[in-house]
Amino acid sequence: MSWSRYFVASNEPGAPPPSVRVRVLNFIAVILAISLVFYLSFHHLAYKMRWNSIYQYRQMFLHGWLATILISLAALGLSTIIGLFFALAQRSQFLPLRYFSKIYIEVVRGTPLLVQILVFFYVVFDAIGVTNRYLAGILILSFFSGAYLSEIIRAGIESVGKSQLESARAIGLTRSQTYRYVIFPQALRQTLPPLAGQFVSLIKDSSLLSVISISEFTWNAQAVSSLTYSAFEGYLPLAAGYLVLTLPISLWTRHLEKRHAYET
Repeated sequence: MSWSRYFVASNEPGAPPPSVRVRVLNFIAVILAISLVFYLSFHHLAYKMRWNSIYQYRQMFLHGWLATILISLAALGLSTIIGLFFALAQRSQFLPLRYFSKIYIEVVRGTPLLVQILVFFYVVFDAIGVTNRYLAGILILSFFSGAYLSEIIRAGIESVGKSQLESARAIGLTRSQTYRYVIFPQALRQTLPPLAGQFVSLIKDSSLLSVISISEFTWNAQAVSSLTYSAFEGYLPLAAGYLVLTLPISLWTRHLEKRHAYET
């Protein structure tokens, strides 16, 4: 019996996809292999896990995880609006707005998020009277991620061929109608993978807000680890919690890619 049919699949156009049984088999095999590597690594470390030491702080983990969800959701929505605005601003005929957008994007993408958090919270927000740490954290994350989203959206818009834009003008579509019916539907499919990656990065970047003492997931995990002297037990749930948040985004994006697929 040939084992290749269970572990080898063709990528040629028109080739039948692997059956559900084959996909499940390979998924289980990979999970078992990864689990074995981690098991052997921890076994070699000869470290005895002390889960009882952190179980009494389970509420801190839960509260921090929920705070991360709220912060991330707010930042996801606001950063998308910011990214779309600056993507369109870069194509504006008003030159000051166009160059302001370019400077904003280059400065934000060229400097570390940690530095931006410290400067905005202790300098800018202190000067304008923003004292709520959670609001400040959401705004900082949104402006940071918005710069990356702006470039992703701009690249998607510019991927639409000029001939299609000329055809839209020829049939009498206005500028807003052209964006709505011609540009955005095509740009969406092109930008879905990088958008998903940026959304995932934003959720993970929220962990840096712990430097301004926001009681989110990472800050609470660090606090529990310091109280119990149980580093692995404190940070392994942290990794699992972030995976629970980021994995659905990746799966949802793949679903959207298939739904909006079209022949080019």
